[in-house]
Amino acid sequence: MTDERPRPQFGEYASAEEQRARIRQPDVTERLDAGVAPAGAESATAAPAAPTAGATSTSPGRGRLVDRIVAFALLAYGLVNVISAAPALVDYAAYMTSVFELMGVDAEIGDADAGRPWGIAAAVVLIGGWLLTAAVTWATMRRGRLSWWIPLVGGVVFSLTAGALVMVPLMSDAALWSSLVGVGGP
Repeated sequence: MTDERPRPQFGEYASAEEQRARIRQPDVTERLDAGVAPAGAESATAAPAAPTAGATSTSPGRGRLVDRIVAFALLAYGLVNVISAAPALVDYAAYMTSVFELMGVDAEIGDADAGRPWGIAAAVVLIGGWLLTAAVTWATMRRGRLSWWIPLVGGVVFSLTAGALVMVPLMSDAALWSSLVGVGGP
């Protein structure tokens, strides 16, 4: 008796077990075509083993390696900036004096003690922001996702926030503000 069905091209006549076996082990195609059950067909239908706790689902390729290098480099750059800026911000009066000297402005802070809490708040924002950015970057890397942009965005957001905190005492001192913007100058 001759089978008049056309030869299957994409496995449409294959049983579910045969389809699973061909998907998992493409080298069994010849054995299935010959009518022989593939070796280990019973294990092919079993549930896949659960991954071990230390195993990662994706292995880092060249693109992931570059992503990790850039992310760690940005985190290192941010850490150096935080380590150098935080102590300076805590001594707000000395920090602003050096900023004024760099700007070439002959000005002094009227109440240096009023700026100290703002400098400490800016230092805390920088330190906490770096820690949060590092944690989010690490978690994103563990999931195998692109993560180079996280330190970049974190650095911009927390630096701008710290900068805004540092500016609050300057904005509240009218005499200092007028000398900074040049209103009523010589």
